[in-house]
Amino acid sequence: MRKKTSGTRPAKTVITVRPAPRDRRRALVTFDGHTEQAAIGRSGITSRKREGDGATPRAAMKLVGGYVRRDRVALPSTPLPTRAIRKGMLWCDAPSHASYNRPAKAPFSPSHEEMMRDDGLYDVCLVMDWNLSSRRRHAGSAIFFHLIRPGYQPTQGCVAISLAAMRRLIPHLRRGAVVKVV
Repeated sequence: MRKKTSGTRPAKTVITVRPAPRDRRRALVTFDGHTEQAAIGRSGITSRKREGDGATPRAAMKLVGGYVRRDRVALPSTPLPTRAIRKGMLWCDAPSHASYNRPAKAPFSPSHEEMMRDDGLYDVCLVMDWNLSSRRRHAGSAIFFHLIRPGYQPTQGCVAISLAAMRRLIPHLRRGAVVKVV
């Protein structure tokens, strides 16, 4: 059960991401007393995030919404706004483009992430407010909270957990929940 503050609004949800001992590319994600294994950027955690550095930003990032491959994954109900991933949905990661760190639609020739992937990483893809609300060129893009690769292989800078862990977590998430990477 969610803890309440003095009013009727639920307490702010905080998900904490801490580096795992002995491997800077792995982390432990803690939420409501539960801890899950996670993969983070191949370069570990950084306070100086740059586009393409492979590091996960050390920051408190609010969740703004998410994307789900509803043709492949069924999730429990969640108050977090989610959209179905469809063919042609992209995310621009080209720092010089006007759509940098924003959704885009195919055809789109600048550098981008495909949202509908064959490897399942973005079957559940939650968007964190890293470099979104106050965008800076080359400060990193497409920093998501998504599903893991087999063996918890490192990400390009995102936080990734198992589908089972995501199913346990997502019913408690809403816009504004904070993913705090320490």
